[in-house]
Amino acid sequence: MATIYTQQDSNIRKTWFLMLTFFLVVVGVAWSFSYILQSPIILWVAVIFSVVMNIGAYWFSDKVVLKMSGAHPVSQDSHKELWNILENLSITAGLPMPKLFIINDESPNAFATGRDPEHAVVAVTTGLLSILDKNELEGVVAHELSHIGNRDMLVMTVVVVLLGFITLLSDFFLRMTLFGGNRDKGGDGRIQMIMVVAGLVLAILSPIIAKLIQLAISRKREFLADASGALLTRYPEGLASALEKISQKSTPMKRANHATAHLFISNPFAGEKKKKFLNKLFMTHPPTEERVAALRAHS
Repeated sequence: MATIYTQQDSNIRKTWFLMLTFFLVVVGVAWSFSYILQSPIILWVAVIFSVVMNIGAYWFSDKVVLKMSGAHPVSQDSHKELWNILENLSITAGLPMPKLFIINDESPNAFATGRDPEHAVVAVTTGLLSILDKNELEGVVAHELSHIGNRDMLVMTVVVVLLGFITLLSDFFLRMTLFGGNRDKGGDGRIQMIMVVAGLVLAILSPIIAKLIQLAISRKREFLADASGALLTRYPEGLASALEKISQKSTPMKRANHATAHLFISNPFAGEKKKKFLNKLFMTHPPTEERVAALRAHS
């Protein structure tokens, strides 16, 4: 019989399967471009540049995201109930208590960030605090702590590194092809033309494919955090009810940003599209009804 534990295990397996697929796509694209251009140096330059840029972003991710969202730190005195909820759930989860931040925004939302549990941050909006009761707020905080405990920031950083690498590599290939790089006058011209055309198609499509895999991993991490959060509170209905309330608000966040949208518990741009296959492929979060159904199926 399916339980919240089997759901968590299933989501973990699916996430790592997607990450392996992502890695294989990157390797395949890199090998194809290197073979067509016969320039291994491009591969090394792309890897080094992408890794350095993205690891740097990961190391300072908490400061960047907090600045972009307009969050400010709060104390136990100013937000006693929220502080106590975060402190108690952190103890239950066996995690250091993250720093607590508030975003002055009427749109209900929350996120967690930081490079590891020792440097983690949990931020919630004033709009979230105004519509949730204590059980629902515990569900949301447990969800965010689960992202920290599951090392989702590390997982998504690896994905961002791979996505950045494949995008950069595609751009290099397009530029070299368009500006006449590596035009070998010898050999079969028809074969060379076919390879160049195939490479151009791959250069155009590979970043799109990589982005779709990144979004799929992001959605799986949300399902995993839901399951882990429910295990932490032992009350799935609290998070399920919170997600329903959040989804009913159609006001987007004032400082919503596509670069950080995947961090939030709900799409900060608000207003989910109808549950169509193509729409779901480009969503950073699973549809709310699917998340709620999964939680209530095991409550």
